Amino acid sequence: MNDFFNGIADLFVNVLFAPFDALRALELESWFSANIFSWIFIAIGFVAFVYWMLELKKYNDNNEEDKSISSHSYL
Repeated sequence: MNDFFNGIADLFVNVLFAPFDALRALELESWFSANIFSWIFIAIGFVAFVYWMLELKKYNDNNEEDKSISSHSYL
């Protein structure tokens, strides 16, 4: 049973976390290269945010949203 858990630990440490070890070693050489994935995800998020805001503006300009007041009767 101990070999089973050691095998799982070996899988994670030596195989699945190998890209993170490579990024850690790359950071010592070039900060920008090590953080390129973060920059890519930030750019994707920014583009998605701008797209979503433009879509909301398009629907708002066409008056497609139901803006009727539907609060509770006791208010």
